Amino acid sequence: MFRRLFLLSVLLSACLIPATAQAPLTVFAAASMREAMERIGTVFEKETGVEIVFSFAGTGTLARQVEAGAPADVFVSADINWMTYAEDQGAVRPETVHPIASNALVLIGARETLPLELKSAELEKALGGARMAIADTDTVPAGRYGKAALESLGLWQSVATQLAPMENVRIVLASVARGDTPLGLVYQTDAAIEPAVSVLAEFPEGTHPKIEYLAALTTEGDHPDATAFLEFLRQQQARDILRSLGFLTDKMK
Repeated sequence: MFRRLFLLSVLLSACLIPATAQAPLTVFAAASMREAMERIGTVFEKETGVEIVFSFAGTGTLARQVEAGAPADVFVSADINWMTYAEDQGAVRPETVHPIASNALVLIGARETLPLELKSAELEKALGGARMAIADTDTVPAGRYGKAALESLGLWQSVATQLAPMENVRIVLASVARGDTPLGLVYQTDAAIEPAVSVLAEFPEGTHPKIEYLAALTTEGDHPDATAFLEFLRQQQARDILRSLGFLTDKMK
C-alpha cells in the first residue's frame, strides 16, 4: 500500500513540474546594429513570447565564431564579404541570406568640431599629429568601406601612417567621444546615437562599396523560431525601427 502511494505521489509530482522552457533564440549581429536589433528583438518577444539573446561584435569576429560552431541561430553581417565567407565555410544556409538595411559612412570629431572638406590638408590640420580612429581595415566592414573611400578620394597615402585601427566601429565611436582620437570613421547611424560627437563630413556613396547588412540562418542553429525572426526582420515593423535609427531600407528587397 505504501509503495503504491509513493509511486502515485511521484507521478503527481511529475505532472506538476513545468515543461522545460524553450532555450532563447541566439542572434549574432554586427556591433553597429545593437540599438536596432535590441528594439526589434523587444517587439518580436512581445508578439511571440520568444526570448532573444544577442551577441554584438565586429562582423569578422562573429563570422569566425559562427564558422567554429558557436551556438548562434541567426547571423547578421555588416557586409556581403563576411556573409559570403560564412556561406563558403558552410556556416550559414545560402537560401536564407537576404539584405535588411544599408547605411552611410561619415567622418566624426568632437561635438564642437566644425565640418571640414575631405582633403589632405584639412585632415592633417584636424589631426594635428594625432591619429584617426578607424575599424580594422582587414577584418571589419566599416574599416574596409573607410579604406576604400579614402583611397577613392586620394587621401589614403596622406593618412595611412596616422590611423588607429580598432576592433569594431563602436570602439571607434567611443574613442572619438572620449577625446582619445580627434577624428574617426563610423556609420551615420553610429554618429546619431552619440551626443559627444559631430559629423564633419559624409563620404559620397560612390567612393566605397555599397554598405549592406545581410541576415541568414546558421547551419548549426536549430531554434524553431529562427525562421520567424528572420522573416520579421523584413517586415514593416522592423523596417520602421531601422529607419527611425537612420538605416536605409527603401532599396532592400
